[in-house]
Amino acid sequence: MEAMINSTDPRRFLYRDGNLEPATAQRLAAELLKSCDDGELYLQYRASEAFGFDDGRLKTADYSTDAGFGLRGVSGEMTGFAHANELSEAAIRRAGETLTLLDPAKASMAPAPRLNNRHLYTDGDPMGLIPFADKVALCQQIDAAARARDPRVVQVSASLAASWSVVEIVRADGFLATDIRPLVRLNISIVCEANGRRESGTFGIGGRYLYDKLFEPQTWNRAIDEALAQALVNLESVAAPAGEMTVLLGPGWPGIILHEAIGHGLEGDFNRKGTSAFSGRIGERVGAPGVTVVDDGSIPNRRGSLSIDDEGTPTGETVLIEDGILKGYMQDRLNARLMGVPTTGNGRRESYAHAPMPRMTNTFMKAGKDDPAELLSRVKSGIFAKSFGGGQVDIVSGKFVFSCTEAYAIENGKIGAPLKGATLIGDGPSVLTKVRGIGNDFALDEGIGICGKGGQSVPAGVGQPTLLVEGLTVGGTAA
Repeated sequence: MEAMINSTDPRRFLYRDGNLEPATAQRLAAELLKSCDDGELYLQYRASEAFGFDDGRLKTADYSTDAGFGLRGVSGEMTGFAHANELSEAAIRRAGETLTLLDPAKASMAPAPRLNNRHLYTDGDPMGLIPFADKVALCQQIDAAARARDPRVVQVSASLAASWSVVEIVRADGFLATDIRPLVRLNISIVCEANGRRESGTFGIGGRYLYDKLFEPQTWNRAIDEALAQALVNLESVAAPAGEMTVLLGPGWPGIILHEAIGHGLEGDFNRKGTSAFSGRIGERVGAPGVTVVDDGSIPNRRGSLSIDDEGTPTGETVLIEDGILKGYMQDRLNARLMGVPTTGNGRRESYAHAPMPRMTNTFMKAGKDDPAELLSRVKSGIFAKSFGGGQVDIVSGKFVFSCTEAYAIENGKIGAPLKGATLIGDGPSVLTKVRGIGNDFALDEGIGICGKGGQSVPAGVGQPTLLVEGLTVGGTAA
């Protein structure tokens, strides 16, 4: 078995020190998990780098590698989990002592995931293909080009980041699955000043591909243009009004509200425990007609996509809400088994040091049939929210507060002055019922999302078409 891992096989990073062999990993999984309903030995190697360029100079340049395993056993509703940053038989055996605390399983082991030969992204390592000097030079080019765009630019920050991860999932029943996961990201922030006032704009782009796309001039120049345009718009902004009003949400990244305020409430663990606003409501109307929400981890090259989840289950499209009716939840293996439903390929973990749980991949609302311009014309008085920054969400209730990084007043069906300090306040379940129009201009975000849950962070995608929502509370700064 060991001879099959040659010098070009990415799996060599999992077995490189000679302390663990593939056949040993399979033997240990079979031995240590034999009394469990479910579980796996999860092996991981990860390399990552990040460059930070600010004020015309390179401020940070980080590179790190990490490798380790997580051993999880499941018996009934109980889970035993142990991990270490050491890939060796001795360390795995020590971790196996944790599983002796579980009651022996009363049923046979759950069937393995189906095997999957579909690859949604390249196996290539994004970090090794482009020299260090070229990465620094790109940041310098971005800085110079942004400052040359407009004399009002006073500060430019650019960051470039990548990671490359090799994971292997080994089960007691002989199931073995490997995934090689690249991830890259470029972020640009620009500060402009005029008449003693400073405002900023940001833009980011990324996904599960190599650096080559980010190094294309049309890519990073568009990123500069978007960040600069937002900063210049904000220089002209006026204080946002406050009160309940009609809101037009732009396509793409504004789907972050859907992700945070609704998506988490549709994850299986919250619903199995009865703590979600959507618990026990399968088949009920939870949104306006036309509202269809899905989670789909099988879109090629997307930031939230995975060929297989972190339990080895292939990802796919999961319909959560269809035409306003709640159809299902996102499931990992544990919650799917306990709820008596199929798993959906949503078992995710931040790293080998974490146990999997139901998590979103790319979660979005599908397009409708409305012309976005016609939706705008319906708004007599309200705001157009084009982009969002930070926010706070109560996952259980879906209550949220999100700050707009780019927003505009709407008067008599036309876009008006840009607004500063606008926040949207509401709760996800009721927002779905207030949708009055769904655009035909669906878009996914640019590939920058990070999702947090239970102390774990994973890359995720969002998206939506233009949405017309009535009766949202807007927090503003106007006197």
